[in-house]
Amino acid sequence: MRRYLPLVFLVFSLLALAALGVAGQQHRVFERAWFDLKAWWQPAEQGMGLSRYQVVVEARPVEGLEADISALTFDPDRNSLYTVTNKNPELIELSLEGRIVRRIPLTGFGDPEAVEYVGPGSFVITDEREQRLIRVHVAPDTAFLDAKDAEQLTLGIGLNGNKGFEGLAYDSGGKRLFVAKERDPMLIYEVHGFPHDNPEQPYAVHVVQDRKRDSRLFVRDLSSLQFDERSGHLLALSDESQLVLELDVKGKPISSLSLRKGSAGLKASVPQAEGIALDDAGTLYVVSEPNLFYVFKKTE
Repeated sequence: MRRYLPLVFLVFSLLALAALGVAGQQHRVFERAWFDLKAWWQPAEQGMGLSRYQVVVEARPVEGLEADISALTFDPDRNSLYTVTNKNPELIELSLEGRIVRRIPLTGFGDPEAVEYVGPGSFVITDEREQRLIRVHVAPDTAFLDAKDAEQLTLGIGLNGNKGFEGLAYDSGGKRLFVAKERDPMLIYEVHGFPHDNPEQPYAVHVVQDRKRDSRLFVRDLSSLQFDERSGHLLALSDESQLVLELDVKGKPISSLSLRKGSAGLKASVPQAEGIALDDAGTLYVVSEPNLFYVFKKTE
């Protein structure tokens, strides 16, 4: 029996290595390690420099909110933030300090998971399960919103339960709405023609995929998106990878912000990051379920 022990040990070692390799691939460990090494060795010159961001507000509870918070967007007209909840559907306006300004009940929105500012008083909200994009108009006196009164678009691409549309970002110059599919598979669609802003033109929607860009995403899921109008770059938030990733105009990852304990001055890891937003000054806001609020600012 003893003479077989080395062989048994070798077999178990090979199986363990294989298991580690599979786990590493599933968690995209190798790609992330290689990216971190390259970013450290040769930092990107033309980018936001996410590695230079530091937390200035950490894990502040959003008082008065018990439902799970999901998504985040910046409204430059009101200089405030908006988020949505899905268990008790509401559109919620927050101050830049993370305090509730107002709450607007949502009717007929199914499973709202993301919200994005697309123009003065105009927002797009996603219904994750049905893959609906719903455009709403919010005035200072809006008391409630009903989906049946709103412009809607249903894509229905690769329907997969609650692993549907999880994040939105809008490029106002290019009139592109980026839509993130959370996982299985993880994709970012570019929707052209929605919202429809010119009634004199026919309604035409065009959906574009960039498979090369999506294959470069070494994160495990997508929770939120943010388009930076100044650089033309896209930010992708991953809850499971605890990472914010910056993609350049060609879709190549060039910088990142880790949301783990010890990174960016964090005393504890961000538990379940669900939304990111940038304001006009480049300040980065993050919300985490169920109701935590974070602010990151760039250091010189």
